[in-house]
Amino acid sequence: MWASVGSIIGSGWLYGARNAVTAAGPAALVSWGVGAVAIGLLALVHAELGGMFPVSGGTARYPHYAFGGLVGMSFGWFSWIQAATVAPIEVEAVIGYAGHWSWAAGLQRADGTLTASGLAVATALMVVFVTVNFLGVKVLAHTNSTATWWKIFVPLLTVFVVALTHFDTGNFTSHGFAPYGAKGVLAAISTSGIIFALLGFEQAIQLAGESSDPKRHIPRAVLGSVTIGAVVYTLLQVVYIGALPAASLRHGWAALVYQGISGPWAGLAGVLSLGWLAAFLYIDAVISPAGTALIYTTSTSRVSYGLAANGYFPQALARTDRRGVPWIGLLVSFVVGVVCFLPFPSWQQLVSFITSASVLMYAGAPLAYGALRRRLPHHPRPYRLPAGGLISPLSFVIATLIIYWSGWSTLSRLGFAVLVGYALMGGYAVYASAMRLPQAPRMRWRPAQWLPVYLLGIGAISREGGFGGTGRLPLGWDIVLVSVFALVVYYWAVGVALRTAEIEAAIREAELH
Repeated sequence: MWASVGSIIGSGWLYGARNAVTAAGPAALVSWGVGAVAIGLLALVHAELGGMFPVSGGTARYPHYAFGGLVGMSFGWFSWIQAATVAPIEVEAVIGYAGHWSWAAGLQRADGTLTASGLAVATALMVVFVTVNFLGVKVLAHTNSTATWWKIFVPLLTVFVVALTHFDTGNFTSHGFAPYGAKGVLAAISTSGIIFALLGFEQAIQLAGESSDPKRHIPRAVLGSVTIGAVVYTLLQVVYIGALPAASLRHGWAALVYQGISGPWAGLAGVLSLGWLAAFLYIDAVISPAGTALIYTTSTSRVSYGLAANGYFPQALARTDRRGVPWIGLLVSFVVGVVCFLPFPSWQQLVSFITSASVLMYAGAPLAYGALRRRLPHHPRPYRLPAGGLISPLSFVIATLIIYWSGWSTLSRLGFAVLVGYALMGGYAVYASAMRLPQAPRMRWRPAQWLPVYLLGIGAISREGGFGGTGRLPLGWDIVLVSVFALVVYYWAVGVALRTAEIEAAIREAELH
């Protein structure tokens, strides 16, 4: 649970409240509520699957069990690009926040990209994270546990101190509760960092193979971490809205200003004459993102392990040392992280991309859940989701809506990343089959017939919608269309999933690795 909580409370808490309120006004509280429900539903589905299959890199493996090679490869890639990009982005956040101090002022350019010295510091931080991971999951757990206690304490301290210092209930109706309407509320969920902030519950699942009692602990860890994260972020948003000085709202929520003082919470603390709290927050602005980067470095190596075990990546990535650490996968995550520093811009500009990649990854779980419930009704389930037949399709619909709300610009870039993944992993699959490697993935086309329709369909709807698209689809009708489309895909996918014997064979084969 602490691994997941440590991932949920990262750099998102430092920016999420401000970004959400500038996108939706006080109605950002509704955005957080919708986001928490959405992530909660996805977490419930993952909780049952995590108890059924306590394997490392689980999110990359459930679709493989239910739909075979092509679908497993696709969602495995979605899972990997999400995990691989979070750690370097959190490192960039650490460096960006450290710019408050004069010694770190030259590490980033004005557009948020790294200078040569900044790249050196970022690489050094990645070396630290990889080194801690090499020491094994027990050392990682102790390190992350200490950081997570701090990461929970500081936001709650901020909520308490700021609420006591200044809280104006009139702010909740200033310029109207929802000045940007339903579109602002919905867009804030994907683009302002709400979903990004709540992501991370899957870390417990990625580490399931290293838990002492995973069938008992994984469901509790997943659900407990989402509950803690949702409570902390909701409190932060309420206090942030109420504590803003009237002068900062003079020109509306979208033009929120702190009279030249940077940093959402640290800047607010400065305006409220809480200099000691501002200093405290600048310290936390290094610790919180660093803790999240640490655990995502772990996650990337475990996802690589799961993909290699399923035959999508070279088998070298499934090798572990005497501590059970997939060390080659860990080195690959380090190299990819360093490469990401070169072309990637600042934290804020990548929130939508990572949100879409993450939710696309999560969307595979409800599909696998529906198929496995139908095909393996008697498989042991330490945690059985109540009303799973309703929650599973609903969570898939919500995941698809969040992807759509990310906007056409983000989805077009994500589409390019998906094509790169198909080229890399598809190329390896062809090579492995031609060389008759024992772990060569078997691409099953019949259970994957819905996948290209889903990916192209959501892209086409986004292109015509009002979230960065042409706007031909009016708000309301676009949500209905996306929801109906997602339901059709869900039941189509469940209907063409692998047969029971094939699923059981895939599970047995994966357990051997």
